[in-house]
Amino acid sequence: QVQLVESGGGLVKAGGALSLSCVASGGTFSRSAMGWFRQAPGKEREFVATIDYSGGRTFYADSVKGRFTIFRDNAKNMVFLQMNSLKPEDTAVYYCASSGFAGLRSIARNYDYWGQGTQVTVSS
Repeated sequence: QVQLVESGGGLVKAGGALSLSCVASGGTFSRSAMGWFRQAPGKEREFVATIDYSGGRTFYADSVKGRFTIFRDNAKNMVFLQMNSLKPEDTAVYYCASSGFAGLRSIARNYDYWGQGTQVTVSS
């Protein structure tokens, strides 16, 4: 069983930056791809970014490419999402997820464990 706890959300003005963190306990973090997803009110959960087990490969949704960066620290069982140039449309609850696969995964059903989410609100 893997437990994931996100932190770092908050309120920021458009153009600002936030850094999200996710710490994992249980399981084999260093063998698992990790991902960030988000869900805005009234919308379905959507993929944001994924990183492979080693941190050597990443993949992003087009909507965040060039603005967000995912990275991980396997020694600390943590994954991060650095969000720059934030826009009001980035407002959502952001979820960290752990996959049973080692390679990149952009589909929610490929993830087995989810955090409780952290709210990010970007004001215009």
